[in-house]
Amino acid sequence: MADTEYMRHALALAEQARAAGEVPVGAVVVKDGRVIGRGSNAPISRHDPSAHAEIRALCDAAEHLSNYRLVDCELFVTLEPCLMCAGAMMHARIARVVYGASDLKTGAAGSVLNVFAEPRLNHHTQVQGGVLAEECGAMLSNFFAQRRAQQKAR
Repeated sequence: MADTEYMRHALALAEQARAAGEVPVGAVVVKDGRVIGRGSNAPISRHDPSAHAEIRALCDAAEHLSNYRLVDCELFVTLEPCLMCAGAMMHARIARVVYGASDLKTGAAGSVLNVFAEPRLNHHTQVQGGVLAEECGAMLSNFFAQRRAQQKAR
């Protein structure tokens, strides 16, 4: 399956987050061509600042494999990972992360900083950005535009 197909799966999860009133971010973990972990943003509903889509997908994959090390796995996420999520990916030993839209405010894969490129760290994850970036970015832009319109109407 191509990167774009996995990203479409992540976009469907982002849509679930949006429908629940969360910032629309979705993520999947893939091993040997199979999706083994899924996550959508849920920090608001779970009252949990760590309930980002990536963290939830990592936890789901770790449970699936009965191992917190996700060696030879790839993670596809609709938004560039933040520092917390990037750190979790490295601790899990994710081989490759693929993201859609860049995050110019908190992106830790090159937009604000690039923790994945830090040579002093003991694990190095490959990074590829921009897969279905327009679709991923539009979902986020539309969500925040709608939210601003609702606040203005009050």
